[in-house]
Amino acid sequence: MNGVRFAILGCGRMGRHHSEQLLADGRGHVTALFDAHRSAAVGLQQSLWPEARVSDTFADLIIRNDIDAAIICTPTAEHFHQATECLHLGWHLLCEKPLAATRSEILALMAAGERATARKQAFSLGYQRRHTALYRTLRREVQSGKWGRIRAIVSHNVENWQPTIPGTWRDDPQQNPGGFLTDAGSHKLDQLFYVTGLQPREVFARSQTCGSHVEIVTSASALLENDVTATIDFIGHAQYLGEDLAIHCERADLMIRHGELWIGRNGTRERLPVDEPDSNPVASLLDTILNGTEDRSPPSAALPVYDLTQAMLQSSREKKLVMIDE
Repeated sequence: MNGVRFAILGCGRMGRHHSEQLLADGRGHVTALFDAHRSAAVGLQQSLWPEARVSDTFADLIIRNDIDAAIICTPTAEHFHQATECLHLGWHLLCEKPLAATRSEILALMAAGERATARKQAFSLGYQRRHTALYRTLRREVQSGKWGRIRAIVSHNVENWQPTIPGTWRDDPQQNPGGFLTDAGSHKLDQLFYVTGLQPREVFARSQTCGSHVEIVTSASALLENDVTATIDFIGHAQYLGEDLAIHCERADLMIRHGELWIGRNGTRERLPVDEPDSNPVASLLDTILNGTEDRSPPSAALPVYDLTQAMLQSSREKKLVMIDE
C-alpha cells in the first residue's frame, strides 16, 4: 500500500474521525493503532484498518519502523510526552487540541515545532475551523481592511455535551480542567484569533459545573488588542449543536449564523459567497508533507487559546478581572 504511513494514538471518536478523513483523502493509510483501552484500537482496526497492527503500549508503538506520521487523539495530559517522542523520531504530527496541559509544555512544543519546520517535518494542531472554506472566507473579509477596523465581537457556542461525559476523562478535572470550555471550546476560541488576528488582554468570566465535576457553562466579557470587546459564552448543556460568530466592523457586520456567512450593512443583511477552498486538518497535513504548503494551524496557535482559557477559569473561580500578559 502506497502513501504516508500513519499511527493513530487514541482510537475513540476523534481517532475514527481522522481515520475517515484519511480514507477519503487517499494519500495516506494507517499502519499502527494505539489506545489505552485495547478494545478501542481493535474496534477501529476491524472496521477501518484491517492491515494495521495494534500496539499494547506507547512504548511498543514508538519502536516500530513502519510509521511516517502520527495523529494524537489521546487525553490532553498525555499530549506533551507523546508529541515530544513522535517529533524526536522524525514523524510528521497532527495533534488534537488542546495542544498540552500547561503553558510551559505549550512553549516547549512551540519551540519543537520551529525546529521541526526547519527540517521539513510537519507539525500541525487540530483546529479544524482554520481549514474550512467558511472560516477562511470570513478571515479574508475581516482582514482585508475594506470593512474598516473591528469594533466588537460576539461568540455564542452551544452543545448537548454534558450528557456525553459521565464516566469519561472529560468529566475528570485532572484530565480535562475547564470542562466544556477547555475541551469542546478551545477551537471556538481559536477561531476568534484566526479570523481577527487579535490577541487577548483581559477578561472577566463566570462558570458553573451544573452537577458535573467540570465546568459546563462559561460566559465571559473580554478585551482584545486595540480595545476590541469580545462577548463569549459556552453552554454545554444545550439541546442542539450550534455556533454563532459576529465580527462588528466600522462599515459592516460580518456574521456566521447556522453555518452560513452573512454581511450586514446600511440597515440590510445578505449572504456572502463562501469561495475559499475547503479542507480539513488531515488533508492539510498531507499537503504540507507532500507539497510543502504552509501549515495553517501551527503549534503557536495554542498559546492565545491557553492564555485566554486560563484567564477565564481564574476569573470565574476568583470572581475578579484577570489581566493577560503580552
